[in-house]
Amino acid sequence: MYMHISMTLAKQPKKTLRTDARALVENCAGWNSRLAARRITAFLDRELADLGLTAAQLGLMAQIAALTDDTLGALAQRSGLEQSTLSRNLRTLEREQLIEITLVETDLRRRAVWLTETGARRLEAAIPVWREAQARLAQVVPTDIVRQLVDQSEAL
Repeated sequence: MYMHISMTLAKQPKKTLRTDARALVENCAGWNSRLAARRITAFLDRELADLGLTAAQLGLMAQIAALTDDTLGALAQRSGLEQSTLSRNLRTLEREQLIEITLVETDLRRRAVWLTETGARRLEAAIPVWREAQARLAQVVPTDIVRQLVDQSEAL
């Protein structure tokens, strides 16, 4: 018995900052989900490049088109972005005249956002490209796994 315990202890790597850091990198849900997101985003950005859109821009445009509440607050909540980050991301779409942002008439402290005609056409043209890219991506990263991650993380 004594021999078995000492052999088990001998097989364990020595605890160092390097081994702790390696364990963190390998097991941290935050780090690894961000790494996966960056890789997926880079793939989609390459696929959408010919359309002049990034994956983030396409996602925001789709969120705008899908929302029944057109306020920036609702968009920020649904997209998981802080209002300042959202506003910065929307400025590019507004400069390209793909969206329009205006004050809500009934509450001048609130702003609403919607797709312009040009934005709606660009989104419509991007969807088939996105579908094809999504199908290729799903062969590597199944859509149900990604959806499950999003659904489960909502509790946080």
